Amino acid sequence: MILKPTTPEEVSDIVRAHRALRPVAGRSKPALSMACAEATMVDVSALSGVIEYQPEECTFTALAGTPVSEIDRSLAQQRQYLPFDPPFSVRGATLGGTVASGLSGPLRYRYGGVRDFLLGARFVDGEGQIVRSGGKVVKNAAGFYLHHLLIGSLGRLGVLLDLTFKVFPLPEAMTTVVASYPTLAEALAALDGLRRSSFEPAAIDVLPPGTLYTRLAGIAETLPKRAEALERYLNVDTERLNGLEEETFWRDARQLAWVAPDAALVKIPVTPARMTALDEALATDGVARRYSGGGEVAWIAWPGPLATLDTLLDTLQLSGLLVIDAAGATRPRLDPRMGVRPGEPFLARARQALDPNGRFTARS
Repeated sequence: MILKPTTPEEVSDIVRAHRALRPVAGRSKPALSMACAEATMVDVSALSGVIEYQPEECTFTALAGTPVSEIDRSLAQQRQYLPFDPPFSVRGATLGGTVASGLSGPLRYRYGGVRDFLLGARFVDGEGQIVRSGGKVVKNAAGFYLHHLLIGSLGRLGVLLDLTFKVFPLPEAMTTVVASYPTLAEALAALDGLRRSSFEPAAIDVLPPGTLYTRLAGIAETLPKRAEALERYLNVDTERLNGLEEETFWRDARQLAWVAPDAALVKIPVTPARMTALDEALATDGVARRYSGGGEVAWIAWPGPLATLDTLLDTLQLSGLLVIDAAGATRPRLDPRMGVRPGEPFLARARQALDPNGRFTARS
């Protein structure tokens, strides 16, 4: 069953009336929105549109079903943007799905992820109550916000209604220095140096076997000199991407356009120190991968059985999130999480507080 509420009150009524629920909207990440046969799909795509936008305050509030592409266009008119680079906008990703999945793009290296830009949220919990957390202004505050629980919750804690984000002014210009190294180990050594340096890259991605892409952003007049200084620092053969070529490269990275349609897409949190072991395990024909966020995120286009990757991640003591299934693949279980799950006890307590009746709990 699929229900399409048009108001927050209708969402609340639906939650109270049904036992098993799965919130969906743009379905740009289909592996995250699978549900058991008896579950009711709560499609919030009709809850769409910007509620409030204050360019001078660098904040906006929009309904959870609002497409990210719509937000991108609205912000661009004011020379502003979401610096955490939400992916899959061309596939129809929504703001609610972006928060629920917790996914960010390459620019998260410099500016932070979803958590750093989400100021507040309104959602319906497992008992049908409309809950508000956070606010609509940027302020300095310490402590834990309830809406931060929803980031990466995969729709298992409630149904998002609307969200408030802070935004940044668009950089005047961007350029990318491409450095080629013989091995991944040498590229990682250069990455480590960059992370410790004063260059302040906007993004750093590593493509095996050893290519380092470093994006710089800032004032157009000073950017060439900064790029020259970076090239001297890297001290290897480099080339530079500018203009449309540069923009296209990072747009494809943000949209994961390099992933083949017959491969499953898996996100793996990692560190540069653990990347070598992971890459060695993946270095077989047909396994495309990309290390983003300054070496903190691995994106894997997995062509084989998911059970094999699940076992591999468990052996390496890594966690994974299945974002998109391979075309035509069948999966016996609905849970998209793979490998180890160190946060499960905490999540169980969160579910008990926000969804005591288990309406949003994944069922297989």
